[in-house]
Order: sequence, then structure tokens, then C-alpha cells
Amino acid sequence: MRRAASLLALLFAAALAIGAVLLAQRAVPQARLDLTEDQLYTLAPGTRQVLSGLREPVTLRLFYSRRLGTEAPQFGAYAERVRALLREYAAASGGKLRLEVLDPEPFSDTEDRALALGLQGVPLNEGGEQVFFGLAGSNARDEERNIAFFQPDRERFLEADLTRLVFELSAPEKPVIGLLTPLPLNGDPRAMMLRQPALARPQVVMQQLRDAYEVREVAPDAAVIPAGIRILLLAHPQGLSDATQYAVDQFVMRGGRLLLLLDPQSEMQATRPGPDGRPPADTASSLDRILNAWGIEAPANEVVLDLRGAWRVRARPGDRVQAVDFLSWYSLQGDSLNRSEVATAQLDQVTVASAGYLRRRENAPGEWTTLLQSSGQSMIVPAARVGREADPVRLLADFRADGERRVIAARLRGALPSAFPDGPPVQAEGLLPHLARSEGQSNLVVIHDTDILDDRFWVRVQEFFGQPVATPFAGNGSLIVNLADTLSGTDAMISLRSRGESLRPFTRVEEIRRAADAQFRASERQLTERLQGSEARLRELRQGTGGERNAAQAVITPEQRAEIDRAREQIAATRRELRAVQLDLRRDIESLETALRAFNILLVPGLLVLAAAGLALVRARRRAAARP
Repeated sequence: MRRAASLLALLFAAALAIGAVLLAQRAVPQARLDLTEDQLYTLAPGTRQVLSGLREPVTLRLFYSRRLGTEAPQFGAYAERVRALLREYAAASGGKLRLEVLDPEPFSDTEDRALALGLQGVPLNEGGEQVFFGLAGSNARDEERNIAFFQPDRERFLEADLTRLVFELSAPEKPVIGLLTPLPLNGDPRAMMLRQPALARPQVVMQQLRDAYEVREVAPDAAVIPAGIRILLLAHPQGLSDATQYAVDQFVMRGGRLLLLLDPQSEMQATRPGPDGRPPADTASSLDRILNAWGIEAPANEVVLDLRGAWRVRARPGDRVQAVDFLSWYSLQGDSLNRSEVATAQLDQVTVASAGYLRRRENAPGEWTTLLQSSGQSMIVPAARVGREADPVRLLADFRADGERRVIAARLRGALPSAFPDGPPVQAEGLLPHLARSEGQSNLVVIHDTDILDDRFWVRVQEFFGQPVATPFAGNGSLIVNLADTLSGTDAMISLRSRGESLRPFTRVEEIRRAADAQFRASERQLTERLQGSEARLRELRQGTGGERNAAQAVITPEQRAEIDRAREQIAATRRELRAVQLDLRRDIESLETALRAFNILLVPGLLVLAAAGLALVRARRRAAARP
């Protein structure tokens, strides 16, 4: 009777537990606990702001081939994270975001639909079977955006990519950015004729800006900044006429936002051919008339060197050292980035090359905010020393840090005077009435380096089945887009920082693997040399002394036969030792991996069992103590 009652109680407890789980799923569908180290499944404030601002429904369709996860487990693990994160998006959207997960089987209607939506199919075998792992989004106006293929290399930027897609589908129209520059930021059409296809491709930062903004090019001799442009990106203003400078000045006076990039030495321009086929001799730019009127000095003939974060480059041929720190190319990290400014707070590093510095004049108007600055291990040198004939070894030998920190990028807000107090220098059609002071608060950012836009200093672009894939190693692109967002008043996207990765390697295992591999390589080299010597000796014995055939030695003597047998045995023994070294290496690593996996899997259940046992013991003691 007691046994039946116990069994009935267990069944009742199981039913109660299942019911509680189902009730919790229905009653509290959004209750979740993210225990990952980098909070991989916790949405950033910017993402929640974008989702809460949805005014019309958005549909996201995840096309994922389960066969891909079977053949490549790393994609399977990544797909689980993408699915889980998309479910968080749907849960946080208040019903405005609808998620569909589809498996495009080969030669199916779903596969045709994925291709029609612009997703990338990757061949899995020679039979023509393709697999998919991409996202297609659409809104009520049938506008579409997609991520052609989720690359594991971009996992740290997964949330930013997803939120950017949703944001583009939710925004009624894109703000307009005007681009005025002599630099080939949109690609150089002459590069194809010069057989340099990489130079014909637009810079990645321009692709990122076009994802969020409408980019319109402004003529270099424009007398008026066209209406409708909210932000003007003025990069490397070389030889601007007074009329064009006046147009920029009045654009700012009327409330236009300016993102200005100058350079004392443009590495991008110095490495690209000019109209005559050779790089230009003068690669500096300045805008002194306007900046001086606004209280900013930007010397065009001096460059900041910085030892902290300097890039390692190849030394000149013939030098004893193979690599050296190139002090004019460096990454700004830590306290070199303003952590209290929203555009730079969440960036890890920004790379600059041959950058100049900014200085604020006394009694300058407006509010000055430093965004980027060098470390205290810096100094100033003439720009001529870091040109095409720069000697990194000499720069390093002559380097003497002076402890001063130089401002490389800054923001200026406030009421500013016009740089043209007497009105337009040249009368032209379409000019609006002259403004001697700004209407309201002007807002502009000045960066004394244009190479911050150059791909080679912040991103690697690789081909993936014919499609370029950009993997950033610095935050240059994010900085420019963040600045554009702040200047346009769109701060939601800035809170999206790069997150960690869901695949957590066993770092201790990797350390042991590298150490063991080093030992294995040393043993392998010794055994291989012994093996090669034995095989050479065997060939020599077979061919005769000295390696030459001799008719008199056609018959092998017993002594030679014995030596041949010994050589063969030595070869076999050496090969066994090689296999044993490889086997021991693999066995040690596999046993450690197994132990760590078992520990990770059993740790939480074990702790729960111990906690339950401890709780049962405490209750048993309390009951025993309560008995008379």
C-alpha cells in the first residue's frame, strides 16, 4: 500500500512539474535569464529602442539549411545563437516583429524563394546541392533588406547587423549625407584598367553609411550645398575655392551638420596614382580660414607620432631586424578614446595613420569636446618625415616622447561666427541671404586624419564564394557611422557594441596544444632526419657503394644483406616512434578535452544534487530536533 501511494505521489509531482512549466511558458513568456559571460542574449538599449519604435509590422525570415549544421557543426552552433537572438527580438517588439524559420531544401520552392530574396547559396557538394544561412526582412511597404549569409567571423557584430536591418525597415526615409572629397572613397574606376580590382571597390565605410543614409555627391566647385542634405562629409579639402568654402560656411550657419576630415599626410592619396599615373607630390589638406574663425588650429605640416599602439611593419631590405614599430601608424585605445561621449564610448580601438593634431584658440566660441587623442608617449615631427620615403627605423631611433597628449578628433557645439563676415566672395545663382552668425547651435566634428576611412587600416575584406566579406579589426567604420548618427540625431544605433562569441574555446587546451605541438615538431624533425638518413643509406646499399651501379656488385653479399635489413628495421622503428609521438599528443589533448567537457556538463547538475542533499539533510535534522 505504501509503495502504491509513493508511486502515485511521484506521478502527481511529475504532472504538477509539467503543468507548472507549461503555465510559466504561457503566463511569463518573456522571463529569461542570461548567464553567458558577455550577455550574448541580452538586447542592448539601442536594440530595444529600435524595437519599441516600430510603427508597422516587420517580418524576418531566417533561411537555414539543417544540412549545413550537420556537415559543419560550427555553423550549427552559430545558427542556434542567431535563432535565439531573433526570438528575443520578436519577444521585445510587442508583436510588431514576426519571425519565420525556413529550411530551404535542395530544388524546393523555399530554395527558389531564398534566391529570389537575394540570399547566398553555398555549394555543399559536386551534385549542385546548395545550403543557406541568411536572413530576409520586409515591411508593410514591401521594402526588403537582407543578410545574404551569416559569417561566423562577424559574430561579435551580430546584434548590430540585425538591429541595423530592422532599423532600415522601420525608418520612413533615410537622412541625406552629402559627400565632398577628392579621395576615391567610392572606388577608383581607373583601377580596373590598371589591373588593380581591389582599388576599384568602394571603401567599406561608404557601404556602411549607405546602409543607413542616402549619400549624395557634392561637386568640388559647388557654390551652394544642395537643399535636403542634413550632414556634409567633407574629407580632404584640397584647394577649395573661396566660393565653395563660403558654401560650407553658410551650410553650418544655417544648422547643417559638418563632419570634416583633414590630413597633413594622406596615406590613401600617397599610394594611389593621380591623373598622370603617379601619386601626387602634395598629399596635405587644410581649411584654415573657416577653422580659424571658429577657434580651431590644425597645422598642415606636422604629424603626431605615438609609441603606444604603434603598428609593426616590415623593415627595409638589408636591415638586421625583420620588423619595426612604425610610429606614425598606431591604434588609439583605452583613455585615448573619450568614454563619456556616446560616439566613442563603446569602441575598442581606432587606427590612424600620419595623423595631425588640433588645438583650440584662446577665447574660442562654442563648447569643445575631445573625442580622440594620442597617449603621453607621443611627439610631433614634420610631415615630410613620414612621406613615401619614411624610414621607420630612423623614426624609432630619434623618438623622444614629451609626455604631451595631442587632440586628433574633437566636436564643437555652439553659436559660431561666419568666416566670411563681409558676405559672399563671389555672387552666384541660388545664394541665400548671408548669415554673419549661426542660427541656433552649430554642431560639427573635426578629425585630423583622413586615413581613418581607408580599408587597410581597420578592416579585412575577403572573398566568400564571389562575395566580399568585411571583418573589422578596429572601430574606424563604427566611429564614422556613430558620428553621423549623433550629428543626425539618431542615437539608438550607437549603443550597439560588439559582443562576445558563443563558441567558447578551451583556452587551457589550446595552450597545452601549442606547447605539445612545439615539442612534437622538435621530435618530429629529429626523427624525420634519422628516417631520411636511413632511407638514403638503404638506397645507397641497393645501388652499390657511392650510389653508382657496379656490375661486380650485382650479387649482394651477406654483410650487405644484413646492413640492408638493419636499415629497414631502423626505418620501421623510426616510423613507429613518429606515430607514437603523434598518438601521445592526440591522446593527451583528447583526454583533457573529455575531462573538461565532463566537468562543464556535470558541474551544474552536481551542484544541484549537492544542494538538494544538503537541504534534505538540514530538514531531516530540524525534524529530528523538533521531536520530543
